[in-house]
Amino acid sequence: MNKISTKLAAAFTIAVFIMEGLLMLYLHDNIIDSRIQEEFQSILSRGNSHRDVLEERFSNTTLHHIALMESKTETEVVITDKTHHVIISSKKLTGGMRELISESPNSFPREGRVIEANWKDVNYLATVTSFKNGADEGYVYMFKSASPLRNLIRKLNGHFLLAGIMSLIILACIHFLLSKMLTRPLINMKEATEELSKGHFGVKLPELGKDELGDLSTSIQTLANDLETIQQDRTEFLATISHELRTPLTYVLGYANVALRDEISETERKEYLTIIKEESKTIVTLIENLFELAKIDENNFSIHQEEIPSSPYFRKIINKITPAFKSRGMGLVLSVPDEFSFHADPIRLEQIIMNLLDNSLKYSKPGSTATVIARQHVQEKLDLTITDQGIGIPADELSQVFNRLYRIEKSRSREFGGSGLGLSIVKELVEAHGGQISIESEPNKGTSINIIL
Repeated sequence: MNKISTKLAAAFTIAVFIMEGLLMLYLHDNIIDSRIQEEFQSILSRGNSHRDVLEERFSNTTLHHIALMESKTETEVVITDKTHHVIISSKKLTGGMRELISESPNSFPREGRVIEANWKDVNYLATVTSFKNGADEGYVYMFKSASPLRNLIRKLNGHFLLAGIMSLIILACIHFLLSKMLTRPLINMKEATEELSKGHFGVKLPELGKDELGDLSTSIQTLANDLETIQQDRTEFLATISHELRTPLTYVLGYANVALRDEISETERKEYLTIIKEESKTIVTLIENLFELAKIDENNFSIHQEEIPSSPYFRKIINKITPAFKSRGMGLVLSVPDEFSFHADPIRLEQIIMNLLDNSLKYSKPGSTATVIARQHVQEKLDLTITDQGIGIPADELSQVFNRLYRIEKSRSREFGGSGLGLSIVKELVEAHGGQISIESEPNKGTSINIIL
């Protein structure tokens, strides 16, 4: 299987090498062209210098002097008359030189011209310059061997080839190291996701900065932490649910067996059946709450908001639950300072209020009072506060009261009968409205819950 580091290294190396190759090719061609032009310009300049001397003083002495001077250099000079007959040359002419001279045209510009530029196939470079001194006219031919130029270009090609190979090796090493540095975090994240898929949520990823890889690493780490929390919550949730169901079912089964005995009285039988009925209600309430949470988790419910007049709506709810408070010897007060309208789902909002008042009923002593205050918040929002004088909540546990199955008085759960799901349902329903919920409490003084919808 091809690794991404190998692919990245290969792709970057090929891309940069192609770019570098094109640049080197461009540089190579320009250097060669410049060097060739320098050679042509050099021999053309020497030919023009000889032309100037011949035009100033044309004589046998001058001709011999020019031939002698060029015989000591790498260039050769051939001076002809206007009909291309050789007058003098610095060295012996080859057949190719003679042929080139004889085939030359009879007119050239005074500044001279290159007549042989094929340095790859021909053994010399050649230029010609015309001169005129009165009746004496002719041409100055300059020849230079192409071998030094070919050797120079051959060496230059070798240097460029060596530079290309070295560049390729260096590029491959750099890009391989860079790709390793880039893909190592990706490999770590891949291994982390594989661990997550196996259920091992305790993975730890290093911080990689604030770039895209860093954001991805942070997201995976957050996911791992969330999954670990969910796994722990699920384990605790299942254990708690098993306990919550096992306890009342044990009561139901035990008292049912006792109630079936023939030797007990009808009064005792009714007492046991009453306990069975109460425990059955506890089971039903717990299952209904679990079902409600399941619907919320699956988004299998909807919020249908409508305009609600404040006083009639809250008075109806208070009237419905007031008998339960009176039966416990508790008071329930409704306060709506100003009449107003707000938008909410009336059924879900009643569920929220009933859950909160049910908690006040369970965790408050006879003689205490619960208060419901409904005020208008900005932009037709509802500001609802429910306060009681119950047992209160310790400060270190306030942040956990909305967690599922969390109860303050765990050792007295049978006495109060709570399942630990009421406040979590309330929080989910408030957030489904796009609202906010907050809680303040003090042990043995009471609890105040504020909701803004």
